[in-house]
Amino acid sequence: MNGAESLVHSLLANGVEVCFTNPGTSEMHFVAALDHIPGMRSILALQEAVATGAADGYFRMARKPASTLLHLGPGLANGVSNLHNAKKAGSGVVNIVGEHASSHIELDAPLTADIEGIARPVSHWVRTSPSAGTVGKDAAEAVQAAMTAPGQIATLILPSDTAWDTGGTPAAALEPPVPARFDENMLAQAAAALDGPDTLLLLGGTALTEENLETAGRIAAKTGCKLLSEWSNARLERGAGRVAVGRVPYPIDIALKVLEPFKRIVLIGARAPIGFFAYPGKPAILTRDGAEIVTLADAGADLGAALSGLCAALAASDTPPAHVAQHDLPDAPSGTIDLEKLAACIARAIPQDGIVVDESVTTGRAFSPATMGAARHTWLNNCGGSIGYCLPAAIGAAIACPDRRVMALTGDGSAMYTVQALWTMARENLDITTLVFANRSYKILRGELTNVGVGNPGPRAIDMLSLDRPALDWVQMSRSMGVEAIRVTDCEDLEAALADGLTRKGPSLIEVVL
Repeated sequence: MNGAESLVHSLLANGVEVCFTNPGTSEMHFVAALDHIPGMRSILALQEAVATGAADGYFRMARKPASTLLHLGPGLANGVSNLHNAKKAGSGVVNIVGEHASSHIELDAPLTADIEGIARPVSHWVRTSPSAGTVGKDAAEAVQAAMTAPGQIATLILPSDTAWDTGGTPAAALEPPVPARFDENMLAQAAAALDGPDTLLLLGGTALTEENLETAGRIAAKTGCKLLSEWSNARLERGAGRVAVGRVPYPIDIALKVLEPFKRIVLIGARAPIGFFAYPGKPAILTRDGAEIVTLADAGADLGAALSGLCAALAASDTPPAHVAQHDLPDAPSGTIDLEKLAACIARAIPQDGIVVDESVTTGRAFSPATMGAARHTWLNNCGGSIGYCLPAAIGAAIACPDRRVMALTGDGSAMYTVQALWTMARENLDITTLVFANRSYKILRGELTNVGVGNPGPRAIDMLSLDRPALDWVQMSRSMGVEAIRVTDCEDLEAALADGLTRKGPSLIEVVL
């Protein structure tokens, strides 16, 4: 058995069943092993950021890691942006990165690079296998590292001679790490902090499961505290019958206003709120001066235990939860599409147990309140802010949950970063309906010009933020990659296109002209 074969056997033994691939010459023995060893589903991506983003979306829904197969340093570098997003989301990913044979590295061939150096900023665990005999053990330990709560990025570098040399030994399954305990010493302080509408329970990570939100709703009902989540959430369970939780707003001025009333804030799985960026003359810390911040559990802790412990300390375990969303859909909008009508159309279209993958930073600010009473669904946000997450993450979510429909919500500028994802959707016949909001610009950056104090920007500045010379044709692009597409300009056509896309087998795309 060669090293590559022991790698595949070890990944499978440790529960890794999907590999998002973009291989090159150095990875051919791993490709061959994937071909003749059953059990691993291999999914080809045409750009490495699609592979890494898909692995992120897969972990969020499957709660176990997939692997990626990337070609040397440049291939890993192409995937770094979505590994950054995955790391910020707490997603577990196992990267397999090919390397030159050890005898070839000293020759400084054109593709030679510092792969470990590229990997470290976006990885929690990095290792280069020194021989075929260690590959299986290294792979098992990579999976174990990726499963460390809330989820970690593990990068295993595989020199081609360790892949083709014989002497590989498969590794048995290793026990996944147990989440850390929450800070029980802070339990009494956290319970005392929550008392009335000027106190806040701020949630993140796995505190946003349906069960944990119900516990949070009991705490809110008992104490009168407010509930919020972070602006960007790896996975949030929403819809009718579930405890509804708002998000800390993205725009800094609105966030400051929302958070100003809270004298005391208890954090479970969330960080104390800060701004996405620095702005001249505005604070980076979004909470009021002197606010008491109590951290009961960070994202790597057992957040269910933290919420249950807090609920018990407050004698709220039998209290009916507050803020349970009722089934409440907006009326059908008509006429030209604006942001409020768009939100209504989406709320009405979300299917039961649907998955919404959201990268609509500007267009989507009205989506959260409008969809609160929609059918039960799961909402995924871009947690790292690196553009191009949505379409790849939708692939991973659809692979993880083939019985659930996926809606991908993205702007035209964002979607262009990983447009190759459409091809993979078509190749795998995935049930994904993509909405591309075509405002013909990097709309969010128009607002950021004002936020950073740039007044009266000139035509050259505006031109650098515009996508209308020439205008992108999403219908043609989508169809060229095998995904049926339609362009809509009014609410009636949008509702019809959503109804069609969400019931047909396979992927579809709707270009929403704004």
